[in-house]
Amino acid sequence: MSIRREIGAKYNPGEGTLYTVWAPDAADVKVRLHKPKPQDIPLQQEAFGYWTALAEEATPGTRYTFLLDEEKERPDPASLSQPNGVHEPSEVVDHHSFSWTDTKWKGVPLQQYIIYELHVGTFSEAGTFEGVIEKLPQLKNLGITAIELMPVAQFPGSRNWGYDGVFPYAVQNSYGGPDGLKQLVNACHAQGMAVILDVVYNHLGPEGNYLRDFGPYFTNKYNTPWGEAINFDDAYSDPVRNFFFQNALMWFRDYHIDALRLDAVHAIYDNSAKHFLQELQEHVHQLEEQEGREFILIAESDLNDVRLINPTERGGYGLAAQWNDDFHHVIHAMVTGEQEGYYVGFGTAEQLAKIMTHAFVYDGLYSEHRKRTFGSSTARNMAQQFVVFSQNHDQVGNRMLGERLSQLVSYEMQKVVAGLVILSPYLPMLFMGEEYGEQNPFLYFVSHGDEDLIEAVRKGRREEFASFAWQGEAPDPQSEKTFKQSRLRHSYTSDANQLHLREYYKRLILLRKSSPALAAPDKDKVEAYMDEHEKVLHLIHFTKPPYIYCLFNISTAPKTVKLNQEKFNGNWLVLLSSADPMWSGKGHSLPQELQGQTEITIPAESILILQEQK
Repeated sequence: MSIRREIGAKYNPGEGTLYTVWAPDAADVKVRLHKPKPQDIPLQQEAFGYWTALAEEATPGTRYTFLLDEEKERPDPASLSQPNGVHEPSEVVDHHSFSWTDTKWKGVPLQQYIIYELHVGTFSEAGTFEGVIEKLPQLKNLGITAIELMPVAQFPGSRNWGYDGVFPYAVQNSYGGPDGLKQLVNACHAQGMAVILDVVYNHLGPEGNYLRDFGPYFTNKYNTPWGEAINFDDAYSDPVRNFFFQNALMWFRDYHIDALRLDAVHAIYDNSAKHFLQELQEHVHQLEEQEGREFILIAESDLNDVRLINPTERGGYGLAAQWNDDFHHVIHAMVTGEQEGYYVGFGTAEQLAKIMTHAFVYDGLYSEHRKRTFGSSTARNMAQQFVVFSQNHDQVGNRMLGERLSQLVSYEMQKVVAGLVILSPYLPMLFMGEEYGEQNPFLYFVSHGDEDLIEAVRKGRREEFASFAWQGEAPDPQSEKTFKQSRLRHSYTSDANQLHLREYYKRLILLRKSSPALAAPDKDKVEAYMDEHEKVLHLIHFTKPPYIYCLFNISTAPKTVKLNQEKFNGNWLVLLSSADPMWSGKGHSLPQELQGQTEITIPAESILILQEQK
């Protein structure tokens, strides 16, 4: 019998529900069906610590728990649904009954991803999957090709970022449960949009985490910010690895998810001969062959290590892409002037030019913040392997007051930053609300039930901010007010500047899609340079003609600069100026066509996009 097997409650119409649970130290395991009268069904012990039994009477909607050695009654670690929360019985789910309409869906090529990260609970007034569905036409209109959902695995209470999930297989009940997520994915595919789901394989939350009662899911070999590490390489680690392999495959197979964003993989500790991430990618490839379509794994890591995305023949794990924090840090430090905490060592003109062609700043250089040499070279990696952003849930929400960039820089500078992300050669990602300059903060919030835990979270948040020079009192994460403050206003329909900003984002995205030089960017065919004094970034895309020349004035004064004459004849069409009044700009004096131009004046805090004319 294989260690690699499906677990949990698997319902098959006409047969009943097959229960499988891993409990290697138990002498006796039963499944208790909560029908109105409890019924206990003994499970049979199998190899590698698995227990299994078929319950013909268990149908969709049946509530159940596992009884370990007649002492501990617990929900299913691989529960697909927790309708009454993390401490109550699990529920049988039928994955066969949903009426999918996306049978012809083959996904969006990774190179065409324009990502929109959102939190289900605060994206809409409803705070549900249905609330997201209602706004999908707006995202389609903006030009988004993939939405990224922050984690939806069941967490305690109804308010949480999602990284305190304790049932990795169960879809949050307050969002709409399993069917609600399927409806959202189905609706996205109908709009031509892919769905990325954020999953957490480096830890589980503290409240409602019953995995230790079943087996050695954790190890004290390593320490993480959340306590003991998940057991990926210690004794009994094979079934633990299987637990997470099967989870990833479930999202792809049963929920038709297109890509998974793997949270903080630097906290997945594994010294096995074959790393968990490499083996996960192998299982995903096998599923691709079975399903006949591509499934994508994107890592979040703060290590600047291309081993994650290098092919296995070059000693890598073979993942499709990874998030790039360096890109964010350079831009944020430059436009805000912040130099505390992890922004130490970021924000120079040289770095801004470098990230446009090398992705990382620290690619084998000494980091003052880390006090060590850091990172690896991206010379052999494609641009589409890096996801870039100027804002995301971490970079906004882990500020003490949750300020978005719209509260930190001018309206004009917001447009400059948008251009840096969307016109870069990498995969651009927007954070919900940034496209119109949302004014509400995005704060950290929880709804735990344990008072000691609540106080520990409050204390931990205060300690996190110690290395930054932020003033004020951190909002209470447990307060419902903190959660409500974080909800998007979607106010661009009643605010002219916000509407113009959204239209500006829309135009940038359209340019990226329609211009041959931008639609399939190659960072080896991008030239970038910037003078530290002038503060104007020259970004030239010459992947395919007609070539695109972008000028970004980061300074607060107009600048006259010389255009690069080595590759170009000096005849240009002005595609876009962020200073144009149509974007609520202060205006510019440039004609639409420039003939033989060698110098050009760019308004303060603005960008100019030129297209070469032969």
